[in-house]
This record gives sequence, C-alpha cells and structure tokens, in this order.
Amino acid sequence: MVRTPLTPEERRRGERLGELLREARGGRSMVAVAASAGISAETLRKIETGRAPTPAFFTVAAVAGVLGLSMDDVLARCGPEPEPVAGPRPVPASGPLPGVLPAPGALPLTA
Repeated sequence: MVRTPLTPEERRRGERLGELLREARGGRSMVAVAASAGISAETLRKIETGRAPTPAFFTVAAVAGVLGLSMDDVLARCGPEPEPVAGPRPVPASGPLPGVLPAPGALPLTA
C-alpha cells in the first residue's frame, strides 16, 4: 500500500494533537495512560512526538477519554486551521458593483 505524503497542515495538526495530549497527561506516566487507553506506550509516544500525525480516531478517542478531554476539546485545538478570509473587495468609484444586478424597478445609474 502506498501512502500519499502528508501535507504541511496535516503535520501541524499532528503536532498540535501531540502537544495537547502531553499537556493533558501532565505528570502521569505515559505507560499508565497508554495502558488505560488500551494502546502501547510506543504508540502514545509516537502520537505525542508527532511521529504518528494521523492516528486512528478510536485511538485518539480512547486516549482523550483517559485524559478527561472531550472530542470537542480535541477538535477545537487540533482541527483544521480556518481558511484565510479575503479582505473586502474594493468598491468602484462609480457605477454598479460588478456582478450585482439592480433591483427590479430601480432607476438606471448614470454617470
């Protein structure tokens, strides 16, 4: 099976997930948290360090549950970054806006 390379955004999301899980784990042992979640300590280590940036959903859900995180918390911190919003379009000095039709019955604009 050939895996497509991860995008830079997918890698950043994996890093944010690892950071969130490390913070939530606090002083608890990685081995204890992994065992409680039903995964290996090596799997948790890979997720926390970003070496496994796209872990399975149920793995993330299990670890989050052990750490007291809701999936809403995980999504809020690790979901896709919002698309940049374009600034306002410049308004022409005179005349109708491009692509905007006059209202029915409106008087035509003249320069």
